[in-house]
Amino acid sequence: MPRNVEHALKLIDEAENQQADFIEVRLDLLKRCEKLVDIANSASTPLIATNRPTWCSGKFTGPETERKNMLLHACQSGFEYVDVEVEASWLREAIKQLKESGAKPIVSFHDFEKTPEKAVLQQILEKEISNEADVCKIVTTARSLMDNLTLLSFLWEEKEKAKIVCFAMGPHGKPSRILSPIFGGYFTIAALKRGEETAPGQMTLQEMKTAYKALGEL
Repeated sequence: MPRNVEHALKLIDEAENQQADFIEVRLDLLKRCEKLVDIANSASTPLIATNRPTWCSGKFTGPETERKNMLLHACQSGFEYVDVEVEASWLREAIKQLKESGAKPIVSFHDFEKTPEKAVLQQILEKEISNEADVCKIVTTARSLMDNLTLLSFLWEEKEKAKIVCFAMGPHGKPSRILSPIFGGYFTIAALKRGEETAPGQMTLQEMKTAYKALGEL
């Protein structure tokens, strides 16, 4: 979560040196549309623009109109993907504008307390698909190791319907973070290094690569 443009450029350079497939740039702490073109032009790796509000455990405290405009400006500046919460009141309007500008919308859902049952996860996925998401993201919180099985079996059953990102936060959710791509997930998320996690239970990129090598998947 960069503090300013210079910090964002540094983090992107570190992520590319570690050969990340995608780079999510959290805009929460940046001031308005602060030099987003410079950020986009600095990367050869596809960038994801995300601007999490406080109601979704993010750091952005401004009005929703400003948050939406920052995400649209990120798209116009060259970010390939833009993440919008499925609960956002302006979701449909934003997706239309994102697609017209050539960006790919990621429609995301987060549950910071639990992992819903599979039927609820299916309803969330259908809502994201109906809103014309290019990538459907469903992130829950694991309260037990069994929650990983719920998510992975859901992902395995639904992976043909859309590009899905699906795993659980929290210490109990680490298995789903590692295994979700093996079960058909489009990508998973890792931190660059310890202390720079943006969600509970995140492992570092190098830890994830070590796990995939051990599983024979890298």
